[in-house]
Amino acid sequence: MMKKIFIFLFTSLIAISSFAQNEDKDTYTKIGDEAPKFSFELDKGKIVDIADYKGKLILINLFATWCPPCNTELPLVQKEIWDKHKDNKNFAFFVFGREEGWDKLIPYKAKKGFTFPILPDLKRVVFSKFAKQSIPRNILIDETGKIIYQSIGYEEKEFQSLVKLIDGKLKHKATK
Repeated sequence: MMKKIFIFLFTSLIAISSFAQNEDKDTYTKIGDEAPKFSFELDKGKIVDIADYKGKLILINLFATWCPPCNTELPLVQKEIWDKHKDNKNFAFFVFGREEGWDKLIPYKAKKGFTFPILPDLKRVVFSKFAKQSIPRNILIDETGKIIYQSIGYEEKEFQSLVKLIDGKLKHKATK
């Protein structure tokens, strides 16, 4: 009996560690890295560079309109992050629709009632700077351009830690 339990635990451990390794090889950035450089369309025809936002706390969300965990997370992002910090000059937030253009994103944003920027990433140009696959993803970049937080998927406890981190960083910045 003990031998069977040991074998079960051992094989479970191998499966978990190989899953973590697979997930890791799909993520190209890590905490402490300089954020990748990229340009994106802020409005139809208006191109900006992520470097234009250096000096701000930047939250990047990578999602797709068809993704169930994304559709669970984004209403919470609206309520718990964007509604609180949208007027803070030290904060920037960009949501990129992986493989989706303005034609899908504009009606999606209107239907859902979101007020934050939802931007096209039709050819995965932005997404491919951070990862090979898996959404939703959140990446938080500090004022110096370093990645200070990353997450894959939606999990309530993980999301709440992101909210607390943003609240804390922006409160600290406001008191400086």
